[in-house]
Amino acid sequence: MEAIAMTTPEHTPEEEALTAPGAHLLAMEGRAPMEAMASLALWPLLLAGARGDGHSVLVFPGLATSDITTVMLRTFLNQRGWDAHGWKQGLNFGLRKGVLATALAHVRELHEKSGRKISLVGWSLGGVYARELAKMAPDAVRCAISLGSPVMPAPQASNVRALYELVSGKEAYQPEVMARMRLPPVVPTTSIYSRTDGIVAWRSSVQAKSRFTENIEVRASHGGMGVHPVVMRIVADRLSQPEDGWKPYERKGIQLWLHPDAER
Repeated sequence: MEAIAMTTPEHTPEEEALTAPGAHLLAMEGRAPMEAMASLALWPLLLAGARGDGHSVLVFPGLATSDITTVMLRTFLNQRGWDAHGWKQGLNFGLRKGVLATALAHVRELHEKSGRKISLVGWSLGGVYARELAKMAPDAVRCAISLGSPVMPAPQASNVRALYELVSGKEAYQPEVMARMRLPPVVPTTSIYSRTDGIVAWRSSVQAKSRFTENIEVRASHGGMGVHPVVMRIVADRLSQPEDGWKPYERKGIQLWLHPDAER
């Protein structure tokens, strides 16, 4: 594999100040399997939550993972009334040539086939895809949800930077993509993050406030984000919003106890 330069495009002071999570948070990633088991134990309760309207949802996996890792989330969404799909590009080895183009074609295909706008959900690096595709095809996308995803172009704020550079090769930091990450979303966009994320610095997952952006904090590991019962419940709540009647998430009832207030 061709070696790549360890340099990145110019960053803002806020981006440069970000650092990767410490060793104690990285060690806490071992709880991910327990978060998955909690979802299985609470499955009947999860199925009593928000219902879907049948629109298509395209789910993107994280770095160096495949659709296998999103099976639980997609199964949950399908059982709740959505039409959930995997990204169908095998292992996610970063923004190599053709990846976004293929994903965009998939978005267009689902949109045209159903005749309705679709939603995008991405875990970690997959969330970057969800956000960028929403900017590329706002006519076909109704909302984008990212799970533990970096919304700032700050590679040093991740504990898997070396892996990303290794598998992505010279495509690791495409200047046009890095620059586009700073642009605000053009459809309702939700960033779900955890301050105890051991892989991605949580501050890099907080997007700028606007009428159609929101940040929701949960208590979860990075590796368990896509299988965590609270996260799945929130994703369902966000996807259940009317296409033309999106409103910011509201913590109420049991949600006041299940996850913290992101504005605290």
